[in-house]
Amino acid sequence: MFSCANEFADQINELSSKSIPFFFIIDFEVDEFKIFYGEKLFSKDIYFNINNFKNYEDVYQSNKQDNKKIIFKSYPISLTDYKSAFDSVQEYEREGNSYLINLTFQTELYTNLSLFEIFLMSKSRFKLYVKDLFTCFSPEIFVRIKDGFIFSYPMKGTIDAKIPNAKKILENDEKEIAEHATIVDLIRNDLGIVANNIEVKKFRYFSKIKTFKGELYQTSSEICGYLGADYKKRLGNIIVSLLPAGSISGAPKEATIKKIKEVETYKRGYYTGVGGYFDGNNLESYVLIRFIENINGKLFFKSGGGITIYSDLEKEYSELIEKIYVPIY
Repeated sequence: MFSCANEFADQINELSSKSIPFFFIIDFEVDEFKIFYGEKLFSKDIYFNINNFKNYEDVYQSNKQDNKKIIFKSYPISLTDYKSAFDSVQEYEREGNSYLINLTFQTELYTNLSLFEIFLMSKSRFKLYVKDLFTCFSPEIFVRIKDGFIFSYPMKGTIDAKIPNAKKILENDEKEIAEHATIVDLIRNDLGIVANNIEVKKFRYFSKIKTFKGELYQTSSEICGYLGADYKKRLGNIIVSLLPAGSISGAPKEATIKKIKEVETYKRGYYTGVGGYFDGNNLESYVLIRFIENINGKLFFKSGGGITIYSDLEKEYSELIEKIYVPIY
């Protein structure tokens, strides 16, 4: 892990210190990464769209199929099996080992869309397709760096917008408020490792996500710090210091990650890792969630949510299922 993290940091530092644009992805475990720069930015093995900067315009125009009727079925883990992991996580928290644990599972899918079609047809601020392996359409920024300032936007709290008074329910849910506050505190501490003058600019603001099944409300916060004018010389170290993202691990990180590896029934891989683009001056990066992976010819959607001692089993199980969607509309 350490050799991979060091290698990643060294390569990013070299590129960013020379103001060379690049795109990168790094996995949850920090033991695998890919960096694309120069001509490799337009490799046919990886396509990305990050806030409308994309490397595949010709391919997009010739392959998208907006009028295709979508078949999308999911076969999630049973409530009984989910309960086993959920109970284990809450017991771990009651023992005082963790305050918040992001518990995730993979769900087998049946769809008439290929990974590439899902990528092309999805609408998201960040989209990624790695040939024959996975696609991702993430709504969650990891960090944004601009003019020496670093911003993070942790996203915690999701509800089906069709539920009567959904926004008010989410806004006033004590468990969701506590969970969100925990993540904000964790991210404040994380940013404090690499930056000064940490400030919560906005706390628990709402956004709406459209899917082919309907709409979801989500809550996020904005946190900011100052890196200084020389941050490009250490950009790789900054990224590594913040991994894994607090919103998809928990608090405290070390003990929480230990429990995640114990109770989750699969290897996350690039799911809940990070991907981003550096334009030579500024960085825009996203957490790799809303993630569909090809495993031995079958498609699996990876999803989950934060668990605290106050979490309700059925609500958390429902949230895991609500997040199984594609933003095609």
